[in-house]
Amino acid sequence: MPKDANRLKLDFIIIFIIFAFAVISIYTLHFIEPYLSASVSGQNLYLKQMFWYIVGGAVAGAVMILDYDRFRSVAWILYGFGVLSLIGLYVLPETISKVVYGARGWYQIPGTTQTIQPVEFMKIFLLITVAHVITSHNEKREIKGIKDDLWLLGKILLVALPPLLLTAGLPDLGSAIVLTCIVSFLILVSGIRWRILLTIIGVTVAAVGAFVGLYLLFPDVVKDTLNETIFQHVLVRLEAFFEPQQNTGGSAYQINNAMLAIGSGQLFGKGFSEMEVYVPVLETDMIFAAIAEQSGFIGASIVVTLFFLLIYRIILTALNCKDPFGSYLCAGIVGMITYQVIQNIGMTVKIMPITGLPLPFISYGGSSMLAFMMAIGIVLNVYSRRKTYMFDDE
Repeated sequence: MPKDANRLKLDFIIIFIIFAFAVISIYTLHFIEPYLSASVSGQNLYLKQMFWYIVGGAVAGAVMILDYDRFRSVAWILYGFGVLSLIGLYVLPETISKVVYGARGWYQIPGTTQTIQPVEFMKIFLLITVAHVITSHNEKREIKGIKDDLWLLGKILLVALPPLLLTAGLPDLGSAIVLTCIVSFLILVSGIRWRILLTIIGVTVAAVGAFVGLYLLFPDVVKDTLNETIFQHVLVRLEAFFEPQQNTGGSAYQINNAMLAIGSGQLFGKGFSEMEVYVPVLETDMIFAAIAEQSGFIGASIVVTLFFLLIYRIILTALNCKDPFGSYLCAGIVGMITYQVIQNIGMTVKIMPITGLPLPFISYGGSSMLAFMMAIGIVLNVYSRRKTYMFDDE
């Protein structure tokens, strides 16, 4: 029988990691203030980030209080609200639906300078809904055939496609890829046969490889095609990634300067408040470059290690959870955090194209911070309600 059934347990390692991220984020934003662009310099972003961490901590606590199984009863309500919030970005006037860097992905709160990015919360809503769909499907079938697996895959795609297409059309391809990663991780742990999964993986790899091959072999054709779509910004990022030397003063300026900043930090860094390389959008997309320049390889390695440890703890929580729904929630969160960390750090060292995704828990941003703190609240919720039994190790 369960023991300590009424006592909530906390994963203090995860809590410590989030606290460490808060310190790193606030200190970094404080010391890079003089080096930011004129549009954001002098706004005391570190104080705003401190505020978002406090609010995010309260949100995480609120999420952790409710039994995570109750999320299933409101999954479709959350999903519907998220999809409607994305549709609103298309139909509402620009005084409300704000355009930033060419993407119409923010709501402007009337009477304030604050904005809300609904796709950040859609990540959590989609995660909960797909986890619910997989759990419900598997509960009804003790023995599953290949038709059941294909039907489950079809249901997942039907749920995932509307927010994916709406997000990509904003255009916000980076966030659309994050949504894809969340769904992909959930599919991997859903129990679908590996022959189906390997087929999907093979087709995906072939499609990406074909696109890269076409760009390298016929760049003019790909460029002309992209220029006729809403994804012109993708072309700029591809040029910065594949042709950085030909675009040093244009599309590759940001990534080249980010690499200079990281390299100039060397082993121990230049120290806080000591920066020599200007990098655009340093407070969000390129904050890892600031950390590496100020604290060097040592500081950057500490940040990467903390992320590895966080992801490990979430995976451990998923493996130890005896409820499939809780395990699926953790798996989706692993996909969300892992991809954004790899993408953000990867683009600053030029092993990934620039997509404009923030570094979780460290980059400045209210919507992103609240969404990730909600995710941490869910993980702590699952961890605290793990049932242990008389003969378990714990």
